[in-house]
Amino acid sequence: MPNIVYFEIPADDVDRAKHFYQSVLGWKIEPTRSPLDQEAFAAMQYHDVSTGEAEAGALTMGGMYKRQTSELITNHVKVDDIDEVLAKVEGAGGTIVMPKMEIRGVGLNAIIQDTEGNSIGLLQAEQQ
Repeated sequence: MPNIVYFEIPADDVDRAKHFYQSVLGWKIEPTRSPLDQEAFAAMQYHDVSTGEAEAGALTMGGMYKRQTSELITNHVKVDDIDEVLAKVEGAGGTIVMPKMEIRGVGLNAIIQDTEGNSIGLLQAEQQ
């Protein structure tokens, strides 16, 4: 069954949001150390979020970035076959918001929207 493996928090003011989550929840939030396009991540003010030590049933990692439009928190679900899932979206009343794309070193990613307007990221992990 697909599980949520990552979340992203858009913020109008990344420093203000970072302070809030650190103060309220004690999360560790730092500029991303991703080996991918550093200029793009810097322009987005992308930060890695760690919610604590890994434990059974808990999601411990996410990201925070400068909001570009009116997007809300997006949860990313790990799937075995992203093409199979994408093929079902429109027939079920949803929309493909961001087509499948490759993230080097991570896998395949797409963003869909459910029938209620909520965004959900799909992630097919890169084969090791």
